[in-house]
Amino acid sequence: MPLPVLYSFRRCPYAIRARLALAHAGIACELREVNLRAKPEALLLASPKGTVPVLVTTDGVIEQSLEIMLWALRQNDPDGWLAPTEGSEADMLALVNELDTRFKPALDRCKYPERYSAAEVNDAQAEALTWLAGLDQQLADTGYLFGLHPSLADMALRPFVRQYARIDEAQWAEQPWPALQAWLQRWIDSALFAEVMETYPGWREGETGPTFMAQVSGE
Repeated sequence: MPLPVLYSFRRCPYAIRARLALAHAGIACELREVNLRAKPEALLLASPKGTVPVLVTTDGVIEQSLEIMLWALRQNDPDGWLAPTEGSEADMLALVNELDTRFKPALDRCKYPERYSAAEVNDAQAEALTWLAGLDQQLADTGYLFGLHPSLADMALRPFVRQYARIDEAQWAEQPWPALQAWLQRWIDSALFAEVMETYPGWREGETGPTFMAQVSGE
């Protein structure tokens, strides 16, 4: 059977989500690192939306990062990311949806202030700070979003929180969010993060991309 093909971009937080779940589940795939400014025809044929990640399997095409995570974890979930010690899968998906619909728009305005008015950027910064403070409170008791161990929600949110932290690292360090800051740093220091952030050469049409596979437990 041919390996699934993952179209990815190293720094994209949505693609990081997908690689996290695939690595954790130990599912081998052909990794195709794409240039988003010169999208390959094969990617556009598989998914006309032209964004990453896209996973092409023998059963079809999965075009959303969260769906890729669920597809991988439902095949193999060694640390129980889908079975948190507190809350349910539905609770986790609701929080991920809140990130995608509430925090991500604010994050974009904070990251690219030149594209928006000063008022929009100020409002976005206030929204982001409020939302992140809420995460810090949720993490305070156990260090994870839904109980004693990492879950789907932790892994789906961390790439975006990292992106916010990198906008102004001095400001991030000054925030009164010890639980949130520790939660993010544990992941950045983990073997899993190192695995999914490895640099691969850009993929070219007609080539076979490198095999991406590693079953990494923990953060």
